[in-house]
Amino acid sequence: MSAASGAEAHFRAEFGTEPAGRWAAPGRVNLIGEHTDYNEGFVLPFALPQRTVAAAGPAPAGEWTVCSTFAPGAVSFGTTSPGEVTGWAAYVAGVVWALREAGLEVPGARIALDSEVPVGSGLSSSAALESSVLTALIDLGGLDVPLEQRPALAQRAENVYVGAPTGIMDQSASIRCQAGRALFLDCRSYEVKQIPFDLAAAGLAILVINSNAPHQHVDGEYGARRKSCEEAARILGVPALRDVPFDGLDEALARLDDEVMRRRVRHVVTEDQRVLDTVALLEQGRTREVGSVLTAGHASMRDDFEITVPQVDVAVEAALAAGAYGARMTGGGFGGCVLALIDADRADATTSAVEQAYAKAGFKAPTCWIATAGPGATRL
Repeated sequence: MSAASGAEAHFRAEFGTEPAGRWAAPGRVNLIGEHTDYNEGFVLPFALPQRTVAAAGPAPAGEWTVCSTFAPGAVSFGTTSPGEVTGWAAYVAGVVWALREAGLEVPGARIALDSEVPVGSGLSSSAALESSVLTALIDLGGLDVPLEQRPALAQRAENVYVGAPTGIMDQSASIRCQAGRALFLDCRSYEVKQIPFDLAAAGLAILVINSNAPHQHVDGEYGARRKSCEEAARILGVPALRDVPFDGLDEALARLDDEVMRRRVRHVVTEDQRVLDTVALLEQGRTREVGSVLTAGHASMRDDFEITVPQVDVAVEAALAAGAYGARMTGGGFGGCVLALIDADRADATTSAVEQAYAKAGFKAPTCWIATAGPGATRL
């Protein structure tokens, strides 16, 4: 059963009536640009076909009830403040709170959720949930919220209400991506550019390898990386690490006394440059050459930002040994997924190579599939 059918059926079973509509928002793969978003830099995600779907209908003013196929029971709440609703339902309550904080009259609603986005895989299941609910509430209430302003509302729900210090990339991808395009996002200005990303026309594909080593964003490691970056920017006297020029990196690093902080800065500054390089290659139709940029990005995440784990490193190495043009971890790190740029007819061979490497290392088997660039949040 698709997530759309699952959400609708769950709504019917829980609330005994038909929903007013169904709203879907996708997970995302970040092609390049990891941990650059909260440093006000550049990212290049694309939306996955896998989506979270919110089947929703009206409820009395000031009342919200949410249920999902991935957790038992329903959660009801009224007007709340950050921390009052916990667990998975906090993401829904956070969206309601963020809309209200923006001065909008949020309609009461009953919502049933189903999802095809793997949880804890680094494919941004939380942003897909937030974005589907946000889109549903905006439509149900007839709220005037321009598309370009919606990601910041969803991000605020996750940052302030849930307490996860994520940047704005995930919500932007889930809301603003287009089918067949990668989203070049400036995380300072929120300006976007849709970059052609038709791999099939070039005989290529992106293989997503779920390492099945789940990561958690609400933890000390992610927050520590962000704090280190912000402290480095303060020491260097710039608003954010985005303002450290690539050709001035060595000079900036020489001004930092802490070796760990130097590595963090080197990753962010070089990663921003890798995003710009990738965009240029895609616009020139030199798609295969993107592979080496992806691989360099993985090495930077592994050695300078120190956010990979053995499962993702083994997946990258096995994919490259099987002939991938490039491979890298995608997402916040400490588990999650790897993406590999491959010839379209090499999916089975690459998958087999990774599975064999996992078996040899004694890891739980990975899950692999081909990812194509899908659309952002929409009413179905």
